[in-house]
Amino acid sequence: MTYRTSLAALALALAALAAHPSAAGAAPAGTGQSGPQVRWNPCPVYTDEVAAGLGVPPAQLPSFQALMKRLTCGTVSVPLDHRAPEGRTIDIAVTRLAATDESHRLGAVAVLPGGPGNSGYLDPILRTVLKNDEMAGLNERYDIIGFDPRGVGYSTKVACSLQPVGPQEPGTLTEAAARKIYDDQVAANRSCGASDPAFLRQLTTENVARDVDLVRAALGERELNLLGFSWGTSLGVVYRSLFPGHTGRAFLDSVAPPWTDLMKHIKGSAEAAERGFGRMAAWLARRDGTYGLGATARQVREEVAELVRAYDRSPRTFTDLRRPVDGAAVADLAKRNSTEWARAGKALAELRTATDGTAPPTVKDLLGSRPGAPAPGVPETLNMTMNWAVKCNQDGSRPDFATAWRAYRQLVERHPATGRSWGLGPAGCSGWPLPEQRIPLKRGGGSLVLAGHLHEFMSAYDWTLQTRRAVGGVVYTVADDVHVSATRVPECAAEVVRYFETGRIDTGCPGTPTPS
Repeated sequence: MTYRTSLAALALALAALAAHPSAAGAAPAGTGQSGPQVRWNPCPVYTDEVAAGLGVPPAQLPSFQALMKRLTCGTVSVPLDHRAPEGRTIDIAVTRLAATDESHRLGAVAVLPGGPGNSGYLDPILRTVLKNDEMAGLNERYDIIGFDPRGVGYSTKVACSLQPVGPQEPGTLTEAAARKIYDDQVAANRSCGASDPAFLRQLTTENVARDVDLVRAALGERELNLLGFSWGTSLGVVYRSLFPGHTGRAFLDSVAPPWTDLMKHIKGSAEAAERGFGRMAAWLARRDGTYGLGATARQVREEVAELVRAYDRSPRTFTDLRRPVDGAAVADLAKRNSTEWARAGKALAELRTATDGTAPPTVKDLLGSRPGAPAPGVPETLNMTMNWAVKCNQDGSRPDFATAWRAYRQLVERHPATGRSWGLGPAGCSGWPLPEQRIPLKRGGGSLVLAGHLHEFMSAYDWTLQTRRAVGGVVYTVADDVHVSATRVPECAAEVVRYFETGRIDTGCPGTPTPS
């Protein structure tokens, strides 16, 4: 080997280590190496039964297990309080699925999970490669990075009791019953917030974003590209606001609003849900011969609104359902997205003529028994303590009872088909004892795509436009009503991958088709 050849080989080896510092193992504690480090360890082993419990279809189990053998797993130590970096530390669980075409590698894409409180540990597999052939292509030239946010899954977490509060009797929600629900909610929030305030007050979107940047540094990446879903879109815009120099391309699907106010959030979602039912009503009206709910959209609207009122006046108990069916359950059927219009329409039709005894088949299918405990060994996929703490730490409303009751009454009156399904939701963070913390947002340059779904209610389309006005970027319109569907629909997913490869993207895609 010549001197020049050996120098070239050494340069290539050093470049590979720079791209993947873990290839030689993370620096152990006490070596003097500065900056955050990944402590790599063996990944969990999941049986096929556990994988099925995570939602992996039977046909994809072999692929899942093969991908698990490629996955690398570790933890990164971060400050509990980023304003006190020398204080208490916590662990963030991290995964990486290395690019399959290393010679043409473009960088790393961090998958930002929803919730807040959702696990993202297996997202490199479940959210990308296993989703469809198009999304699998993202892993050819990009490492896919997953993680459990602080408070979730394999990362450091706490738990407090967040059981349903207040009377759960079916039927019309009276002011007296609502007062009891409100008081119990306040008591539960105070108890939870006081259980470990030092930890719980640090569960914010900003702190998760700061954790992500330390993960980036530990992985040796100059910048991270971002693929965010639902709450992960809020995490994405906060990360970009705090670390614009470390943010590459960002595709954020089903965009959260640029503000945090639970009452305002529910109001916007409720308005979008009732509009969505208008589309469902028109679809059902064109099929009146099948569903018998009305020959015009107006007739269907009136029929379903009356069904909500009738079941609130007289809830019906079916022997094979865990809970009686009342107006809230009917309103929930009216709130389904287009993938469930056919079944929801049939269930609504069945409820018009249902009698005591067993539930009609489609009603049982859609309103049946709640899922039981996960199978042994299934990792946590949602941590409700983290979910609640992040929401309430950032909530700007926290209304008194009179305000919450008035908001509930307005929801029911203004949205007769779907409003009843929201319950006393506006009171969710009332009594939370920890101080409000605003999310930091700044306008910035760089490549940012905000994918808004034209008809969905979980992330109302207008929030996408508001976020663009707040932070910049371009809007990518998905013409459906299905939450975070952009990577599930092959045509849309192909554009997502092309965007990460080229930086270019069209103005939108059709999304999930409405049923024929």
